[in-house]
Amino acid sequence: MSERRSSESGFPIKGVYTPADLPGDLDSRLGAPGEFPYTRGVYPTMYTSRPWTMRQYAGFGTATESNARYHQLLRAGTMGLSVAFDLPTQMGYDSDDPIAHGEVGKVGVAIDSIEDMRLLFDGIPLDKVSTSMTINAPGSVLLLLYQLVAEENGVPGSALNGTIQNDILKEYIARGTYIFPPKPSLRLVADTFGYCRTEVPKWNTISISGYHMAEAGASPVQEISFTLANGVEYVRAAIAAGLAVDDFAPRLSFFFVARTTLLEEVAKFRAARRIWARLMRDEFGAKNPKSMMLRFHTQTAGVQLTAQQPEVNLVRVAVQGLGAVLGGTQSLHTNSFDEAIALPTEKAARLALRTQQVLAYETDLTATVDPFAGSYVVEAMTEEIETAADALMARVFEHGSAVDAIEVGFQKREIEQSAYRIAQEIDSGERVVVGLNRFAIDAEEPYEPLRVDPSIEAAQAERLAKLRAERDSAAVQRALVELRETASGTGNVLHPMKAALRERATVGEVCGALREVWGRYQPTDRF
Repeated sequence: MSERRSSESGFPIKGVYTPADLPGDLDSRLGAPGEFPYTRGVYPTMYTSRPWTMRQYAGFGTATESNARYHQLLRAGTMGLSVAFDLPTQMGYDSDDPIAHGEVGKVGVAIDSIEDMRLLFDGIPLDKVSTSMTINAPGSVLLLLYQLVAEENGVPGSALNGTIQNDILKEYIARGTYIFPPKPSLRLVADTFGYCRTEVPKWNTISISGYHMAEAGASPVQEISFTLANGVEYVRAAIAAGLAVDDFAPRLSFFFVARTTLLEEVAKFRAARRIWARLMRDEFGAKNPKSMMLRFHTQTAGVQLTAQQPEVNLVRVAVQGLGAVLGGTQSLHTNSFDEAIALPTEKAARLALRTQQVLAYETDLTATVDPFAGSYVVEAMTEEIETAADALMARVFEHGSAVDAIEVGFQKREIEQSAYRIAQEIDSGERVVVGLNRFAIDAEEPYEPLRVDPSIEAAQAERLAKLRAERDSAAVQRALVELRETASGTGNVLHPMKAALRERATVGEVCGALREVWGRYQPTDRF
């Protein structure tokens, strides 16, 4: 007898699917590609006219080092840049702050001021590339620095394309790189929506992320349920701030993981599109079709990579990337095979990009739209995931809102239970991880990881000291006073924030001014 299999979300996978497993109203659930409810994709032609955007997440050490990596990736054929920032930058601290000691430049690039941002994008045509910045609590600060550098190079905000993650709610659930309490954080997100509508109109103002929840252990159903519930919260916050839904919703985007469980991942992406389209139309009264389209970036599952036999990760990443493409992603980052060990080497990053290029140019994936449409198994899974996700979202909203659920630890607790179950399955061998708990080898081949120069922290501190000595300190202080005054009232904080950054205020100083007004978030122990 064959072993009974269950999906990552917990429902059984049948050995054989038949027409009896298809939903009775399949035609209305599918629609046509590019039409409501967008199950088959958000654009009529999808990849038949152009492939997805190939992004590679990169950034480490100094801005100069990261700039060199970006030029390498662009020469290798990547179509979009994706910036990784170090932890001090993510938390709104300068590199010379005592709390930043030991973390400068380690998991991403250190950006302290407009001078670092100039170096980061030196020689890169910002009107021709699409840039994604994985930054949340200080996302608006990094966007403004990017805009200022573009303006210095004659590129207006209207010509900029890209995304800031700017998804603070998932930080309280899964990652922890928050600064302010939830309510002022939501205000900052809404202010970014309003600012970009007029100043940077092509920019995707938020990438509502399920990826990090999945990395923390969320199942596919939990991933899309909690992500879409957070999306609802952002829409409500923007409407409460006086924005009309069709004025900002077309610029919303999402960020999901792609696991090795290919069929369920394809179904997950299709179900998420359908749920979001229905929410935007029925709950928020969106009229613009673009407001109902769930456009998303995908990253292959870093949590599924292993340090043991790391070359096997090349196979995992190819399968995960295949699932993302079959699921209809708009852009894709494929992880490097060595990321379970250290920051990726140049060769590993190039191989990750080549994986996408093989999918795009050597397969027939771009020849037709949504090739799994009508598949007995995928359509049945799509319906099961949609039903389960709707039920879990209802449990979130029983608390009042996503923020209310966050404050009592609901999402965090649910994800931790899922993560514990996965760990038990791996430890027992029920869940096979090739090279780890099955098909292991006695000795691993030597591997030389990319290492970050420990002198970066001192160099950044020297740059900051020089900046503070040379700038107009009085002008900086006046700008920071105006920022604090605006934050105390109801105005849009991005305008005085941009003025302060133009005067060469640092990221830490700008975030510090907001901390003085809004305070810091202190999680309770009732989780």
